Amino acid sequence: MTTPRIRLGKWGEGMAGRFLQEKGYVLVATNYRCRWGEVDIVAQEGEELVFVEVRTRRGVEFGTPEESVTAAKARKLVATAQEFLQEHDLVHSDWRIDLIAIRLDGDQRVQDITHLRYAVQE
Repeated sequence: MTTPRIRLGKWGEGMAGRFLQEKGYVLVATNYRCRWGEVDIVAQEGEELVFVEVRTRRGVEFGTPEESVTAAKARKLVATAQEFLQEHDLVHSDWRIDLIAIRLDGDQRVQDITHLRYAVQE
């Protein structure tokens, strides 16, 4: 059974993928999972591989999308990115972790999309 929260997350990931493609990124993978965790989108921007965490929020009563990436989540993102690089023989590639934050207004329309490059440092 899919909950409204899961549907919102999937919708946000689709929106983020289209947003990145419009900026010229090439999508490599979505919802990559390994023993360390999951990354929503893996994309290529020029020579750099970009691991993207997507956070979608309806309001800020539980904090902003940016604030929702905890230190533990950041560690999992780094470990997951490193696993992807090893699995695909890309350990010498340039890479980074970005965050796409999507905020919806009270009518559930996109209020704003923020793309934070280098949102998580290894």
